Amino acid sequence: MCALEKFAPLPLQESWDNAGLQVGLTETEVSGALLCLDVNERIIDEARQKGCNLVVSHHPLLFRGLKTISDLTDVQRTVRKAIQQDICVISMHTNMDNAKGGVNYRIAQKLGLQEVAFFVSKTVDGIEAGSGVIGTLPEAMASDDFVIQLKKTFDVECARCNQLLQRPVKKVAICGGAGDFLLDDAVKAGADAFITGEMHYHQYFGYEQQIQICVIGHYESEQFTTEVFQEIIQQQCPGVKTVIAETNTNPILYL
Repeated sequence: MCALEKFAPLPLQESWDNAGLQVGLTETEVSGALLCLDVNERIIDEARQKGCNLVVSHHPLLFRGLKTISDLTDVQRTVRKAIQQDICVISMHTNMDNAKGGVNYRIAQKLGLQEVAFFVSKTVDGIEAGSGVIGTLPEAMASDDFVIQLKKTFDVECARCNQLLQRPVKKVAICGGAGDFLLDDAVKAGADAFITGEMHYHQYFGYEQQIQICVIGHYESEQFTTEVFQEIIQQQCPGVKTVIAETNTNPILYL
């Protein structure tokens, strides 16, 4: 946990977030770490089956306090199961989104972007941070070719886009997850395309031929976060076993 917090300190998280320890004791000796995007009962089961007593997730199990720990909700059942199985759960959420080298940098790496940097940056406790990154493609691409490449890279069935841009795409802005709040900042930064996981319907209006909007799904956009976790732990704690979860926790089906 210290290695992850050193990379993405908790003060980098947004005020509404609840990153950090979710369930368990920090002094527990780690037998193995299961790395995932979301935490549910199936993830706890997988951790136990694979000999891991630590679950590291991107999305917090607990966003708000629980007044009851019973079996009424999925969250309550998951907390109970984690306690019963003596499995510790920690989450690295918006602190990992905002960290240099974090979630958005990994998305940029998957796309082969160069000269990657924050396009909305801030300093927290003397640490450079930001909500989204921007970079350039090695070669400019036609917008339809760019969308095809994006779908292939993230293995998505569809991308929700606005009108196809009639100029080449070269500069690309990124915010994994729910990043529609950065759309105007991406335009101001001179991006030809903006990639995110979620966007409200009305925000697609008014950007025709200004920027190529590409929305690929929340889970899909952040799916490589577990790779970041694994690299940090392997580098800082080489003796700790790390396992990327096989359980797909994406609640959205494309039918």
